[in-house]
Amino acid sequence: MNRPSRSLAVRIALSFAVIVCVVVGMVGAALYQATNRALSTRADYQLIARVEHFRSLLHDLYTIKEIEARPRLFETMLGDRQDVILFRRAGSTPFINVNPEQMPLPPLTAVPVTRAIGLDDLYEGSRADGVRMRWIGAQARIGDSGEVVEIIAAHVMTQEARVLSAYLERVWITVIGAVLVTLLLAYWVTRRGLMPLRLMADKAAEITPNRLSARLDVAHAPAELQSLAASFNAMLDRLENGYERLLQFSADLAHELRTPIGVLIGETQVTLAHERSVAEYRNVLESNLEELERLARIAQNILFLAQADHGEQHIERERLDMRDELETICSYFEGIADERRISFDIDASGEMVANAIMCRRAIGNVVVNAVRYATAGTVVRLKGHADADGATVVVGNRVGASVGREEVGRLFDRFYRGDAARSEFTESSGLGLSIVQAIMRLHGGSASAECTPDGWIEFTLRFPV
Repeated sequence: MNRPSRSLAVRIALSFAVIVCVVVGMVGAALYQATNRALSTRADYQLIARVEHFRSLLHDLYTIKEIEARPRLFETMLGDRQDVILFRRAGSTPFINVNPEQMPLPPLTAVPVTRAIGLDDLYEGSRADGVRMRWIGAQARIGDSGEVVEIIAAHVMTQEARVLSAYLERVWITVIGAVLVTLLLAYWVTRRGLMPLRLMADKAAEITPNRLSARLDVAHAPAELQSLAASFNAMLDRLENGYERLLQFSADLAHELRTPIGVLIGETQVTLAHERSVAEYRNVLESNLEELERLARIAQNILFLAQADHGEQHIERERLDMRDELETICSYFEGIADERRISFDIDASGEMVANAIMCRRAIGNVVVNAVRYATAGTVVRLKGHADADGATVVVGNRVGASVGREEVGRLFDRFYRGDAARSEFTESSGLGLSIVQAIMRLHGGSASAECTPDGWIEFTLRFPV
């Protein structure tokens, strides 16, 4: 079951939303970790400062009796109500014990009197509900007596946990808000950005077989879409040209088929109108056979061109002697040439690599075309030479008046024949040179024509190595 296609604007908007979610989430996580470290460090320094302050008080102001008599003084110095502060002599119970939640003491190593307290002296702990705690133990000297007591203090990071929780909530709200805003803005911007594509699609929808001349506006298209519009217009040019050629091909094909079919129908109707002798029936059948053979040749040539145009045919090649091939082809058309008092002049040497049957057909089509359309009593010249890149065969004949450049360019079109040729002796269907071009394309070569101002036309066939 095919899934419905998702809008390109939606895809881009979702992609931007995911990117923003990841980026803002990473930034929020980084800031959250930084805030956590900052709050923890601040709480650690406050705890250290508090214990150092207790050290100073014990050394400068109070005796143990005074401390025992005024325990509430030290309770007011705590950072939070859950904080812990204990004063005790080594190995005895605390004489100041402020531990509201009765949390068990971790194993601590008290910092000696002679050394200041540092961050490495703190211990990590946690309350039963998972809230972090920081513990510290330090020794302190009492006044002038020199007696040493231990101070054990702990800070429950309840306020810091509430601050981090609120901060994390704001981070999530920011991420969700940023994603939603980005999703909406990206969708809106993408919709506007894709407007030229929709305009191009609307313009393309207007193109029909009757309106193939319509084109996209390349000049006013965005820079990123100009190459697409230009390629689309080039495709339309090819389609329009192909469609026009197809229409012309259909018209020419109908014209070519109409004549022999009309002849067949007419002769058959006339013959059937009255009783005929066997000889007359034979003559009609022979005439009909000629027309049917002509139709068969047209169908065969059209089939060959269709296969050459729409299928990659693998052709086997061999080395052929150019002079032998040209002489063989000329001898085949000597009868037609003699009727028009045309002679052949062959100047060829070297070898060419080609499919023998197709090569002979291509050169033969060019030669018979030259014989049919050459001025009577002239010479058809055939030249051939080989080089490192391949072989070239040139067939030239005189046609009298110079052929225009536009007409020369259409000589290889299917069913094309010049106006003068239609009134001359010819049995051509107008497909011979099209077949030549198709054969040369199958060989990876080329076929071209050129006419000089004095009325000499030459066809050049190039066979690659």
